Amino acid sequence: MFEKLKSILEEELQLDVSGITLESNLSNDLGINSIELADLVMVCEEKFDIEFKDEDIYKFATVGDVVKFLEENA
Repeated sequence: MFEKLKSILEEELQLDVSGITLESNLSNDLGINSIELADLVMVCEEKFDIEFKDEDIYKFATVGDVVKFLEENA
């Protein structure tokens, strides 16, 4: 799931994923803003056929948080 998420980050947000780890902070390390996070959520909803709730999204601080959510819900 981590590799799939990295692929999405690279393709959809044009991020350099070479240094991304599970501990990478979405905002501080990757520079993802709220609009980009919303885009990421929409792409993940499509690709994994799941639905995010607003309260879930606010819990995402790191790449690992998103991976954990995807693994538990996809």
